[in-house]
Amino acid sequence: NNLVLNAKKKLLTVKFKISILNIPGAFEIPISIRRNINKFDGFIALGCVIKGQTPHFDLLCSSLFNSILSLSIKYNKPIGNGVITALNLNQAKQRSKKTKSNKPNKGSEAAYAVVSIIKNEPKKK
Repeated sequence: NNLVLNAKKKLLTVKFKISILNIPGAFEIPISIRRNINKFDGFIALGCVIKGQTPHFDLLCSSLFNSILSLSIKYNKPIGNGVITALNLNQAKQRSKKTKSNKPNKGSEAAYAVVSIIKNEPKKK
């Protein structure tokens, strides 16, 4: 929730229209973006994957990040990656803290990346 709150805070400061797509897990992020790719100017992928006892973490994160990058390049759309990858719950909490100051968390960092790309694009004729 803190990732979403900080991303929204950043987007509202630049008056961007926001829609939130809730999905069941991190692995479903790319297909959700792909299904909605023509509806929005950009996307912010938010979530958290915490390492467990098996190599599933490494495989999932690698696939997720490569898929997000591929979608961004293929469809020429900025996709901010705010998916936290952590070794434990404490690390995840530290990287997703709700901030009242300008100190970023992964949600606001991902939002900032998308905003900077969209604002710097040439205007459509």
